[in-house]
Amino acid sequence: MFLDRLRIPIVQAPLAGGPSTPELTAAVLEAGAFGFLAAGYKSVEDVAVDIAALRRLTDAPYGLNIFVPDAEVDPDVFADYLTEIAAEAYRHGVTLGKPRHDDDSFAAKLDLAVAERVPVVSFTFGCPDAATIERLHRAGSEVWVTVTDPLEADDAGTGGADVLIAQGIEAGGHRGSFVDRDDREDYGLLALLQLLTARVDLPLVATGGIGTGAAVAAVLAAGARAAQLGTAFLRCPEAGTSVAHREVLMGSGRTRLTRAFTGRSARGIENRFMTEHSTAPVAYPQIHHATAALRRAGRVAGDPDVVNLWAGQAYPLAHDRPAADLVATLSHELAGALTTAARLAGDLAPG
Repeated sequence: MFLDRLRIPIVQAPLAGGPSTPELTAAVLEAGAFGFLAAGYKSVEDVAVDIAALRRLTDAPYGLNIFVPDAEVDPDVFADYLTEIAAEAYRHGVTLGKPRHDDDSFAAKLDLAVAERVPVVSFTFGCPDAATIERLHRAGSEVWVTVTDPLEADDAGTGGADVLIAQGIEAGGHRGSFVDRDDREDYGLLALLQLLTARVDLPLVATGGIGTGAAVAAVLAAGARAAQLGTAFLRCPEAGTSVAHREVLMGSGRTRLTRAFTGRSARGIENRFMTEHSTAPVAYPQIHHATAALRRAGRVAGDPDVVNLWAGQAYPLAHDRPAADLVATLSHELAGALTTAARLAGDLAPG
């Protein structure tokens, strides 16, 4: 298992939607941690190019993240919302995209992962069926599945997952929930880790609101084998984070969950679009495709009010520094936190 080989128990999250680059992942891998490339939102050809670029930069084992397709949604669910946001697109000189359903080339990306014998393939938004997981196992891949509650963990474990990525509500970007719905219960990371360690016998990678080495130490103490960080890497020069996004990450605005940009619950820094369109329905990826041109126009214009500013609750702790430096800093902080914890534990020991 690759978690057993990690010199530093830190995982760089996939960061789909622009920030993911081969350069970022290579820097993290070369620094002794583990890193993912994002397949989400990219064509199969572009994912293949990213894998080839990464292999030119490093020989270290790596991961590839793939989105599990959502179920189709009746167009009546989101028709009124599209009418509501059409004026936003008009103001930015673009038209809304076609609100289509697709599977993000799921089967073709699986074929690519098998052909490339990707060391670790992770899944978000669901767990693939047992036959798919077995196919990846035959290709030599480990399968990691993001879960957000105990029932999802049960399903992933039964399906044959090797590792569970436990995502707390603090995390930035999309919730990895198998089904996005209003009546679901969301768990903070510490509560989720406790529930999962008592329930499943699988290695856990903890993610959500982790921005320091002390936080990495905390999730290790709570039962995780490693900590996955995403927002912490967004300001690294190797990341493909947009200028508008980077600038807002240097501020102190509040974060909250929204469906306004994509039709799926995601945590980002609050902006005008999020506030004015807070009633977005569950309709992913239809709304994602509808708003894509608008968000692109906002990034080009440097207008953060129409850009999805994904960020976790600990985002003010992120800094502008090379990825290798960040990993080294986190590792140093982790060692210090564990030393302090060991000393305190020793002081509490009987006798």
